[in-house]
Amino acid sequence: MGDSARPPTGNRVARWIPDEAGEEAGLLAALGIPSVEALFSDVPKKARIGRLGIAAGLEEAEVVAHIDKILERNRPLSKFSNFLGGRISSRYVPAAVDSILQRSEFYSSYTPYQPEASQGMLRALFEFQSLWVELSGLDAANASLYDGATASGEAMLLCRRLHEGRRFLIPASLPWEEKSVLRNYGVGQGLVIEEVPFDPRTGNLDLEFVKSSLRSKEVFGLLADVPNGFGHVDEGLWDLKSILGEVPFVVSADPLALTVLEPPGNYGADVVVGEGQGFGIAPSYGGPLLGLFACRREHLRLTPGRIVGATVDAEGAPAYALTLQTREQHIRRSKATSNICTNQSLMAVAFVVYASVVGPRGLAALQTSLAEKARTLASALGGVDGLQAPRFEAPYLGEFTIELKHVSPDVFLERLRRRRILGGVPLSDPRPGVPASPARILVAASDTTTEKDIQKYARAARAAAAGGAS
Repeated sequence: MGDSARPPTGNRVARWIPDEAGEEAGLLAALGIPSVEALFSDVPKKARIGRLGIAAGLEEAEVVAHIDKILERNRPLSKFSNFLGGRISSRYVPAAVDSILQRSEFYSSYTPYQPEASQGMLRALFEFQSLWVELSGLDAANASLYDGATASGEAMLLCRRLHEGRRFLIPASLPWEEKSVLRNYGVGQGLVIEEVPFDPRTGNLDLEFVKSSLRSKEVFGLLADVPNGFGHVDEGLWDLKSILGEVPFVVSADPLALTVLEPPGNYGADVVVGEGQGFGIAPSYGGPLLGLFACRREHLRLTPGRIVGATVDAEGAPAYALTLQTREQHIRRSKATSNICTNQSLMAVAFVVYASVVGPRGLAALQTSLAEKARTLASALGGVDGLQAPRFEAPYLGEFTIELKHVSPDVFLERLRRRRILGGVPLSDPRPGVPASPARILVAASDTTTEKDIQKYARAARAAAAGGAS
């Protein structure tokens, strides 16, 4: 039996990476550098994280045991009553979705830059595009983007290609993370992101503000979301295109909501984007996510991303091809529509598999069920002193906003966490230097929410919403 096959002796684990005395010096000499530290000289010291709090000289098994002990402090989502709202959903994923997604044909397939990508992957992406076209009510969709926020950023840049101006209008109620992404997208081109205020009673966009902004002729586009950042359906969206005229109109939509709402393309949207994570993708530390993007046919060559087309082969059988690569730097170089060089093909497959497994009637029934649970939750929380639920007088589907009167969202949510309840997502921007905003929290029902969970939340909220020390 060779040395590499001998079992470890004592408490020591056989080393697979040689590090005997003198080997490090030899490697450094071959590289022509004086020390290991010199390998990282280009990384500023203030950007380095230093040691990880692990003692020096530990064996590999000891390091693993130490990390395992740290990980024992984690609590899985399934151990909490979960009411987290926002763009990331906590829906049950049928076992069939992961079973299909983890087939080697999909799971290990190379991102399809090349036209010769497998027919199976191309067909899956074509079906993904077709599904988003159907939900959005537009003519064409690409084969995915990174996430909903960057899809909004790409939609803004498309609007700028279509219309002159430097001001882009967005709802003041849009999640702060998406506002930040849009500002990052615009800064290089000198674009100004302007927030449209909302009605304090309904949370709806101030349409008079939109009308007055358009008089300057500097507005090149407007983005609205459905449901909006407060979880409500703004019925003013149906009037926006008549107000905007030739100014491009972007709608950021929840795909599940579109199973029961009118497609945005029907009321004038030029671009429809969204976050697709809720269709078959687990909420794993905020990712991976999936960007949805659809547009009108005349804007197809100005869109970012790859587009899969259907055709027939020489024998007349159905076939699929990578028809357009409009954003790619390796194809169009300086004329590329985006500097993002990859997509979310595997997540796009998850999206279409989830939709196929649940089915069109199942998806609409799920959204209806979430709306009913949300109303039950709002009714239970509405009787709690110290909070207003829902905060706005507007229709909502599976989530809504509450407002606290006596405590901050951080205090309220921490009190709930101690009772194993994830009470929602605070709507304030937590970054330093940002002015404080009202104590509002977005709460949501999921398909795993039970009547017991709702009553548990209501009981815990009575104590959590009270003023004073916990």
